[in-house]
Amino acid sequence: MRVADDAARFPALDTVYWNFQRWNEDGTTDRLHDALRDAVWQAAGRNTAASAGIVDSQSVKGADTVGSDSRGYDAGKKVNGRKRHIVTDTTGLLVAVLVTAASLQDRDGGRPVLERSGAKMPSLVRVWADGGHAGKLVETVRDLLGITLDIVKKPEGTTPSRYCPGVGWLNAPCPGWCAAGAWAGTTSASRATRRPWSSGP
Repeated sequence: MRVADDAARFPALDTVYWNFQRWNEDGTTDRLHDALRDAVWQAAGRNTAASAGIVDSQSVKGADTVGSDSRGYDAGKKVNGRKRHIVTDTTGLLVAVLVTAASLQDRDGGRPVLERSGAKMPSLVRVWADGGHAGKLVETVRDLLGITLDIVKKPEGTTPSRYCPGVGWLNAPCPGWCAAGAWAGTTSASRATRRPWSSGP
């Protein structure tokens, strides 16, 4: 099909972007996302109020159009750009997201994204995280939000990267069924099977 034919099938770009902005501002996008996530849980026979989740982050290179006021340098990943802080349920479905400069430490971005998650899903009581979220954040989250933040340590003898069966080597937020490992079977929103960490294929 020709490009002109494709363009005729869709509304004008300005119209689409105007609606996109309006939906973001009035919360429609978030409501649509949450309704779809709940529908997936219900179809799988799960409780839509998750009790456990995962918090992680990923630094991504910023495009040339990204201003210096909203970007930063992640020395650990050697990335100049932005960082996505996310909280998912134990199956990897998104609960909350926060975008910051890549220079922001995981523990500093962890608190606000967990606050968002707690507000959206008060049933959340346990969250797994990597070592970047260790320290005072564990106590802060417990005292302010009533969430137990478990720091996941890599098993001895494994490589520095994480490996999720079926996903591959990760430098990105890991689906919850990998990060939660053997604990996944204990939550209302999780799979019943154990999926332990792996050091690779």
